[in-house]
Amino acid sequence: MLPRHFRALVLGSSGTIGSAIMRFLESHPHCEQVIGLNRRSVPAINYDAIDSIDSAYEALKTGPRFHLIMNTIGALHSDHFMPEKKLADLNASQLNQQFMTNAIGPALCIKLFSQLIDPAGGIYANLSAKVGSIEDNRLGGWYSYRASKAALNMLIKTASIELRRTKPNLIVAAIHPGTVKSRLSRPFRGDELGREPDVAAQEIFHTLEKLELKDSGCFKSYSGETIPW
Repeated sequence: MLPRHFRALVLGSSGTIGSAIMRFLESHPHCEQVIGLNRRSVPAINYDAIDSIDSAYEALKTGPRFHLIMNTIGALHSDHFMPEKKLADLNASQLNQQFMTNAIGPALCIKLFSQLIDPAGGIYANLSAKVGSIEDNRLGGWYSYRASKAALNMLIKTASIELRRTKPNLIVAAIHPGTVKSRLSRPFRGDELGREPDVAAQEIFHTLEKLELKDSGCFKSYSGETIPW
């Protein structure tokens, strides 16, 4: 689905995976241009200032179209909370923050930035997480993160159905990046169990470039495996 000379947009380009994807695309021989948006870029994108999504879209909408858009923004924990281990840990503040970062923000990005994909064909990919799979949930816990990623998956799937009618050459996909050495995974033995970010970026891209139109609405692992919803 990617032409020989393609343009890319990375949302969350300052994060561990986002910056690794930026490096990979900047060195890719067929990537004509890659633009990265984050909290400090111009234009900026920041889910704590939700209007920034509209502002970023307005800044880009008159420019050349993209063939690949990747949203890598997401959060598992913060300075104020960690994933819940039991029902007693549930609280409204954490649920609200997780849904804003992992579902609401990404959904509004799909709404706007999918319009920036070249009508001739392209890929809109959003990082998700295997723990958002309802069928695969065997351990429980991590309530707000699991639920927000499950919501994201539904939003991606639903958008893919509509966009298949209005943008028939667009692939919309959810991608599980696996465990990567990052701030997000560090409290959970990420530095021991995870892959290097640059390795993960390469694997994610190679899975995306193999997608076909029939795969739109899929939930894929970085390795190309289909993950159950």
